[in-house]
Amino acid sequence: MTKKLLIVESPSKAKTLGKYLGKEYTVQATVGHIRDLPKKELGVDVENNFKPKYITIRGKGGMLKKLRAAAKKSDEILIATDPDREGEAIAFHISEVVDGDSHKIKRVLFNEITKSGIKAGLETPLELDINKVNAQQARRIMDRLVGYMVSPFLWKTLTYGLSAGRVQSVALRLICEREEEIRKFVPVEYWTIAASLKDGKEETFSANLFKIDGNDPEISDESASSGIVSKLNSMDFRVSEIIQKDVKRNPAPPFTTSTLQQAAARRRRLSPRATMRIAQQLYEGVQLRGGELVGLITYMRTDSVRVADEAISSVREHIESTLGKSYLPDQPRYFKKKKGAQDAHEAVRPTNVEITPDSIKGDLSEDQYKLYDLIWRRFAASQMSIALFKQTTIDIMAGDDYQFRTVGSIRSFDGFLAVYPDAKSDSDTFVPEKIEVDEILDLIELTPDQHFTKPPGRFSESGLIQELDNQGIGRPSTYSQIITTLYNREYVKKDEGRMVPSELGETVNSVLVKSFPNIFNVEFTAKMEEELDQIESGEQEWHAVLSDFYTPFEKTLNEVSKKSASIKESLQESSDEICEECGKPMMVKWGRYGKFLSCTGWPECKNSKPLESSEEQHTHTTDEKCEKCGGDMVVKRGRNGEFLACSNYPDCKNTKSIPIGVQCPKDGGDLVARRTKKGRTFYGCSNYPDCDFAIWQKPVPVTCPSCEYSFMVMKADKGGDSILQCTNCKTEILEKEAAAEES
Repeated sequence: MTKKLLIVESPSKAKTLGKYLGKEYTVQATVGHIRDLPKKELGVDVENNFKPKYITIRGKGGMLKKLRAAAKKSDEILIATDPDREGEAIAFHISEVVDGDSHKIKRVLFNEITKSGIKAGLETPLELDINKVNAQQARRIMDRLVGYMVSPFLWKTLTYGLSAGRVQSVALRLICEREEEIRKFVPVEYWTIAASLKDGKEETFSANLFKIDGNDPEISDESASSGIVSKLNSMDFRVSEIIQKDVKRNPAPPFTTSTLQQAAARRRRLSPRATMRIAQQLYEGVQLRGGELVGLITYMRTDSVRVADEAISSVREHIESTLGKSYLPDQPRYFKKKKGAQDAHEAVRPTNVEITPDSIKGDLSEDQYKLYDLIWRRFAASQMSIALFKQTTIDIMAGDDYQFRTVGSIRSFDGFLAVYPDAKSDSDTFVPEKIEVDEILDLIELTPDQHFTKPPGRFSESGLIQELDNQGIGRPSTYSQIITTLYNREYVKKDEGRMVPSELGETVNSVLVKSFPNIFNVEFTAKMEEELDQIESGEQEWHAVLSDFYTPFEKTLNEVSKKSASIKESLQESSDEICEECGKPMMVKWGRYGKFLSCTGWPECKNSKPLESSEEQHTHTTDEKCEKCGGDMVVKRGRNGEFLACSNYPDCKNTKSIPIGVQCPKDGGDLVARRTKKGRTFYGCSNYPDCDFAIWQKPVPVTCPSCEYSFMVMKADKGGDSILQCTNCKTEILEKEAAAEES
């Protein structure tokens, strides 16, 4: 019997494959990469055509010994690492270290871990794709050059321990630039006017002022609004036009990596990192009842919306048999690929559409079910009929110049929405059905409303992924790691579900952008991604791409390194503090955890201390008294936000968190905002450690209308509206509804 060694990355994948394969196969796992560039040196010989120096990753020696022993006993060596650049690079390194004859080694690709997928892969073994290996190697070397050479520049300029990344730094720049837009934004006041009207059938509906003399209304203040309302009160309201039409909505394509991460965050509250971890589990195999290990989804790192013909046939049969012919379009639906997509793998889809989420719910963890259900529904919906809506638009004229409009839609056929509903499925705007053109309407009430323009919102994790994807920055396998790295470096923190740059992150971004404007920018990074794709397709030679990148990079690095001392000095600030040890002025400097006060007499005087507040001009006095000395408590802002501090500082150093106006349900103490070591905000009892109550979502002082629980928490629904949820009974209401009840 021919002995075959099959090598994969993951032990769970190896376990699944072992269930399907015969006794002639030995399956072993590398547990990821086996070789990499050394951590303690650059590991790239830039003078010798960027030759990399690879070493065995610490802890992999024993595993490599087992691989070599198994390879010597095998007649065939099949390397079945993941079907992407990283997997190809791992396969290449395995082929170099197993000591097998080159003719014995074959590359095997499994786009799905199913019986048919495994059979197809084994029947069509390939040679290693050296272009794909070179594309991964070029990315790895480029990232090492940037990280290993720019990070020391940051150490000299700011503080030791900081690091820079080629792609992550551009993502940080996007977040910081959005924050700067928000700071600079000046709200503009504007007013809208709604009319409550009644038709001849006694049906009441609402319409909004749409045009004034054929132009968009520009109502800038209350005076202008009041003047228009005064005129309208004396006018007749007449139906001028009724337009009815059928509106079609098409389903979205099945998921790519990017759209999967976005939808999982928006619809299932899963972080990108969690999404990819769970998707890997679903791809590699889940044990279903009866002991069967099944790979439930196709490979999850893809930028393609392409689907195999047999999968389309299967899902069409399922749709017709379960929902009926009306839910099945006459022809299969094919989606246009995005410009620049590699299209190497199919879209993310279930491997067997007959394995419905509910049929295996008991075999999956809660998060596995959430994600599989989302993937299954999106794929099934992509091959279903369009949804149909009856839309009615009613235009009403007040006098000759004022046009009001109301639009309502009624869903006439749900189509794909039967499987994949969304927030836009129905309209809750009522329009009367029997109203007629030229009908005179009764004016019940005019309601002017004041509004202010809003700044652009901060990025959510899914929003940042969408922006990176749209800009061509990074690739499907990198999005999750980019976000994780920003958090781990403490350049970004999460505040109520949004990504906010820390003071450290903004300073690092400022230094990098000013020093390397041609490297840490969107256009350059997107261009590099295109060139890496061209290496993979064989259009570019990897040494040439690295040379074109490194020559201007090295020149810029040498120039800015000479200026590091002056850049560091420009970041320092004077202060009014006097050193209590030597009497010299204290200066604000940068450290690993932000700004701090340091004596100007250094190195003779080494006194330093935390900066109590970097924005003391924003402090204000409260009515609260210090429980230690009786002084007034004032609001100050530090690097972790606002807090209460005694006004008698430094004689009294009492500080505490600011109550948010909600009492603790356990002991009646005040709930206050706190932060974890990684900067994530949560809310806990002020009597900690005596009371350990804590919650992630922000509590608001609104009593639950269903169970009368003392508070609700702030969340955002799928449509982006703010909602309040009861943590006790899970009742949800719109924030604006709660505000209306309170008023």
